[in-house]
Amino acid sequence: MRDIFDDISKNQPLDPTESARRNMRPQLRRRFYQAVSVEPKEGGYAVLLDGRPVKTPARRALAAPTQALAQAIADEWDAQREVVDPAAMPLTRLANSIIDGVAEKPDAVKAEIAKFLGSDLVCYRADSPDGLVARQTQYWNPLIAFARDALGARFVLGEGVMFVTQPDEAIAAAARAIPDEPWKLGAVSAVTSLTGSALIALALAQGALSAADAWAAAHVDEDWNMHQWGRDEQALERRAAREAEMQAAAKVLALL
Repeated sequence: MRDIFDDISKNQPLDPTESARRNMRPQLRRRFYQAVSVEPKEGGYAVLLDGRPVKTPARRALAAPTQALAQAIADEWDAQREVVDPAAMPLTRLANSIIDGVAEKPDAVKAEIAKFLGSDLVCYRADSPDGLVARQTQYWNPLIAFARDALGARFVLGEGVMFVTQPDEAIAAAARAIPDEPWKLGAVSAVTSLTGSALIALALAQGALSAADAWAAAHVDEDWNMHQWGRDEQALERRAAREAEMQAAAKVLALL
């Protein structure tokens, strides 16, 4: 069975934003299956279409480590009606990326996440206006406290856009919390890319932050600007696509 994701996923980077952009205008294929099911397989649970295993773009089995997560992926396939729209299947796309990419090169993925710790979003603060400063304090200070208390990492805050050199000890301490398990690692990588903050991703992974609060924390500046200058409908459309990717990553973390 030819994989519906072959054409759009070949050589596709793991960045969820780029993934969403590429999937905006796919040539959609009509739904070609009747039943979607989940079946135990060695080390996990496979997604089946009419009893046949679904394959990733790299021809590996589309399978998850828990039944609940496999069922959530299967539900995306079952929700397709006349056509199969990959843009409406963020969990399947993330699963493909994890199976074909993250699991193959976990050290490289961990290194990319660690890079964000050196210039994490939540460490860069505005000095004005007061309303923006207050919102950054509200959403970001708990993340700095999480890093200090849960990870043993003391990050330095700066104002404006001037680069702040973080202590090596802080980066190393936080990096130790980056998960090794491929599915958790892939989800943390996706959240890091989507939010610009490894600390947001790690807090979400450890249950210190809800998905809604994580998304709000990532958009403090953007929301403040829209409050002052009005809504940007194109930006909100792009944000909605990214939020679907974020929810998929949060679901992976919740169902492992």
